Amino acid sequence: MAKQETTYEQILTDLRKKAFHPLYFLMGEEPYYIDLISDFIQNYALDETEKEFDQTILYGKDVDIITVINAAKRYPMMATHQVVIVKEAQLIKEWDNLIHYLSNPLKSTILVFCYKYSTPDKRKKWFQEVSKIATVYESVKLRDYEVGPWIAKYCKSKNIAIDEKAAAMLSDFLGTDLSKLVNELDKLILTKPADMQRITPDLVEKNIGISKDFNVFELQAALIEKDALKANRIIRYFSENKKANPLVMVLAQLFKFFSDLMIYHYLPDKNQAAVASELKINPYFVKDYQKAAKALGAWKTMNIISYIRETDARYKGIDNPSTEEGDLMKELIFKILH
Repeated sequence: MAKQETTYEQILTDLRKKAFHPLYFLMGEEPYYIDLISDFIQNYALDETEKEFDQTILYGKDVDIITVINAAKRYPMMATHQVVIVKEAQLIKEWDNLIHYLSNPLKSTILVFCYKYSTPDKRKKWFQEVSKIATVYESVKLRDYEVGPWIAKYCKSKNIAIDEKAAAMLSDFLGTDLSKLVNELDKLILTKPADMQRITPDLVEKNIGISKDFNVFELQAALIEKDALKANRIIRYFSENKKANPLVMVLAQLFKFFSDLMIYHYLPDKNQAAVASELKINPYFVKDYQKAAKALGAWKTMNIISYIRETDARYKGIDNPSTEEGDLMKELIFKILH
């Protein structure tokens, strides 16, 4: 029977109960949960007096695995256990030397490895031995379509609601970086009026600096509605704020939307749940595809995808010696709308 994967919620539940394990191996592309777990151990496994004598923080760029093992073999001085946290563990070499310690880990030591931004080769003998005795957690980066629900879940955990458009604005602006998302959400929760029970697009615009009216979602809506005036206002705003709205990102998002729209055209089942599952999007956005499909047939959608590809190539200098970004976008918008 396959070993069930450990979740960060399970780990934190045990930690809050002071049910510590001798070895934690935290790894993966998403650093947020690795920091969440290791920070909890660093802050709460020992009291302030005990930390001075029995807590050691090491960094992978400064130590080898033998140094880590020697630290882990020490006995606690003031507490019932000592804590050894190895940050940037992905920079350590010669992991095979860990195998001997794994055969008899010191029960009075809580050894924590923070292996960020990647995972080790799971076929290696040392990692297989780690997996047998350690609490192993792999922190996987969210996919784009998972960010919106994650934001809503985080807000719920803080006893506040968030408008779906506000969540979409944050997701579009910050991407899948959970640390940035948490920082901005906490800022919004802290600065909102005391009587406000939900995060709105207006609050996001005021405190984060993301325009609720001038973003790629509003551009898509203008194109679907064939609102030339609104579309041109938005691309003019993009041209005047290139750092916040780089053309390459705008084109990438438009390309994804219209590529997904092409798929939508040929889906046999077009109910909300089926579309959200097939396109891997938040169900909130399904209505945009339903509306777009009525306004833009499959043939027109295919032509739009070609226009976006052509604009991207010209932006990169192909068959375009001098046209400015703003003019490229104007040409693209004109072709889409006509």
